[in-house]
Amino acid sequence: MANILLTGASRGIGAAARTALTAAGHNVIGHSTAGGDGLLAADFALPNAADALWEQALSLAGGRIDVLVNNAGVFEPVDIADPAAFAATWARSHAINLQSAADLCRHAVLHFQQSGGGRIINVASRAGHRGDSPAHWHYAAAKGGMLAMTKSIARAYASQNILAFAIAPGFTMTGMAEEYLSSRGGDKLLADIPLGRVADPCEVAETIRWLAAVAPASLTGTTLDINGASYVR
Repeated sequence: MANILLTGASRGIGAAARTALTAAGHNVIGHSTAGGDGLLAADFALPNAADALWEQALSLAGGRIDVLVNNAGVFEPVDIADPAAFAATWARSHAINLQSAADLCRHAVLHFQQSGGGRIINVASRAGHRGDSPAHWHYAAAKGGMLAMTKSIARAYASQNILAFAIAPGFTMTGMAEEYLSSRGGDKLLADIPLGRVADPCEVAETIRWLAAVAPASLTGTTLDINGASYVR
């Protein structure tokens, strides 16, 4: 059994991952912005929120966290013609989608160095490879940064048994994707997915479960794409 800190655990991929990891016998310490339902509360738009979350989770875990899963994120459009909104949305997206994950990764690496190793799983996005819509530059940039960060951690700390993996889902049937599909014309977007459908959160959750405890160490640094062949590398 592993002690696992899972961010963004209240819905979609995070909720499915919480269920899958718990069913596998792990002790899951979940997070959401508002908390409740057994989840720790932390608003990653606020400075130092991730630092406080780590300390709370570490205390609940009895001083040992084995796996960090960075899943929390926001997907909010912005008009590039509006300079104030553009700047504010980029700052918020960076804080929630990348900076909070980086802060938690920093804590995890330092902790794993003292405890014999551990695993980091960063839930990024297909957008980190192929970009996103004209209203979502910030999201693609943040997820691209998450992919690069994962590779850097894997290369730097593999010799210390600190493993890092990334997952890059395409559209997944969560609240964010449903809104996007309806606003952008779902039929056209689905036509770009050879599988003919978007991913189910349980498919991503199963990948998280596998990476958390089963995936071989030599896989460290890898990004696993879950996008129905809509983007292949």
